[in-house]
Amino acid sequence: MTATLITAALLALMLFLLSAWCVAGRVKFNVMLGDGGNEELILRLRTQANFTEYVPMALTLILLLETARIGPAWLPAALGAVLLTGRLAHALGLLKTRELSAGRLLGMILTMLVLVVGAAAALGRGIGLW
Repeated sequence: MTATLITAALLALMLFLLSAWCVAGRVKFNVMLGDGGNEELILRLRTQANFTEYVPMALTLILLLETARIGPAWLPAALGAVLLTGRLAHALGLLKTRELSAGRLLGMILTMLVLVVGAAAALGRGIGLW
């Protein structure tokens, strides 16, 4: 479970940083609940929320692949690296602009890749393909 442990630890640190960015925004804009209609705070909150919407399932798939030994031994570590890269690119892309950016696009693609590959590998084992 080394790949999952390392991936989860690094993602937890990334979530901490995103959360701290949200808290700093709440203090800066004096909004302690909700978003107060503040566009900058909305951006911060949605960046964190997007992270928390996708990471749990992707990390769960990585853990299941690793513990069930589905696919090549390198697959969980590779998926973890792709997920980390994707989430970092997505967050950094949102730091620059609310519009679609290269970072956001790359982040979305990489995150979806982890979900699709992880799901396909798990489903393949589940229905007895391998």
